[in-house]
Amino acid sequence: MAQWLTIWRAAQLVGVPRGVLQQRVRSGEIELADGLVSTETLLRLYPQTELEASGMLERVVHIRDEAFGRRLRERLLPSQEVLAQRLFNQGQELADVQRHLQRYHALVIALREQLAALATDDPRLAALHRQLNDGLARALATESVDRLDVMDDVLKVMSAQVTLRPSGHQFSVEGHDTLLQAGLRAGLKLNYGCGNGSCGMCKVRVTDGQVARTMHTDYVLSETEKSQGYVLACAHTAGSAELTIESLEAAGPADIPAQHLVTQVRAVRELAPDTRLLHLQTPRSHRLRFLAGQSVTLGLALGEGLRSTLPIASCPCDDRNLHFFVARDADSAFAQQVFAGGLKPGDAVNLWGPVGEFVLADGQRPLVFVACDTGFAPVKSLIEHALSLDAAPSLSLFWLATRPDGHFLANQCRAWSEALDLFEYALFTDADASAGARQVVTAVRADLFDIDCDFYVAGPQAFVATARDELRAAGVPAPQVFVEVLS
Repeated sequence: MAQWLTIWRAAQLVGVPRGVLQQRVRSGEIELADGLVSTETLLRLYPQTELEASGMLERVVHIRDEAFGRRLRERLLPSQEVLAQRLFNQGQELADVQRHLQRYHALVIALREQLAALATDDPRLAALHRQLNDGLARALATESVDRLDVMDDVLKVMSAQVTLRPSGHQFSVEGHDTLLQAGLRAGLKLNYGCGNGSCGMCKVRVTDGQVARTMHTDYVLSETEKSQGYVLACAHTAGSAELTIESLEAAGPADIPAQHLVTQVRAVRELAPDTRLLHLQTPRSHRLRFLAGQSVTLGLALGEGLRSTLPIASCPCDDRNLHFFVARDADSAFAQQVFAGGLKPGDAVNLWGPVGEFVLADGQRPLVFVACDTGFAPVKSLIEHALSLDAAPSLSLFWLATRPDGHFLANQCRAWSEALDLFEYALFTDADASAGARQVVTAVRADLFDIDCDFYVAGPQAFVATARDELRAAGVPAPQVFVEVLS
């Protein structure tokens, strides 16, 4: 018997991006009923699906190295207390179903006996009695088990499904993640502050399902808030297999507050002869809330002139560890300090921000990223965010280098391409940014011009202006071209 699943759960079961299923819905291959897809439809479209296809069991069971396996289990499986609570809740649901089935069965048997007594004098009652007997025989007959039903039951124990109201966004909670951590990993723009239970900004209201506390918090909810179902998302995880919570999300950059943090240098690492990775870490009690693609201003305590505005190259899902790509620049005192070894692990760096409108727009179009040199920084953040959202049918990257070490993270692109069917990339080289932009857009048109896409372009002024003009000349609507000029 078919079950009905959300698109999010269906994608998780058959092992494809959610955007792929949404595209099949738009094309008419999948019909939804109240926003749900049937397991029969999934098995027809993905007949190769097996229990192991989810990858969840394989990642836990087929681990030979005991220490590594233990770390992996800690990441994938919830704590013993949470696991026990989810199993108990599922047991309660199963007991309720069994009790209802027993009552329905008893009712049907009683009706059959009464009909048998009355059917001797009325042919219509006799026909109804036969129909009831046949239906009961079919209901009691042994049927093959729907393997997607089995997979769904397993996933409900190992990972919980959370629905966020009023947006309707959904995400999964795996391992020891809190609701806040899991939501950020899924790319949601949740409201929060400290992330450690001190400020209360991550309050959410539980409307269906149960939660489990994961840590002590200094922030105290009022009795009224407790009675209304409010909890701190940073200090609770999903206690039941399915959970519904209420919380507002940021609609865009205007909803992200300006912040000032004092961060510490975690590392300065050479990516290429003229490019350094600057890794900053925020305090545990004050993390940076930002959107993928945004920038911040960094300042050293050595002087007012040692400031630089740089795009964040990391994903908002890890709000403590911030990555920046610093290019060698004789006109930047900040860059000179980085390359001269003036920043050491543990040094303080002031941070102001975030700023910028170069963020992912809502929608389900294929995404095309066009970058030049360190314009790859905000693009990398956007790509990681898009992968977390799992909503785009495909992602394509076109990266131009105007200097010898311009493709300083080509290995990262190659890793994405090898691991993800939905990602492809192409690298280009041209010392002239404008000429290179025309070369890149020509390649984009050859590969993707027949596809309705959203384009994200980042790099120096000459590159961005040329690429934008070329895309507009090719017929791409202005609202589908997003640009970020790096100084």
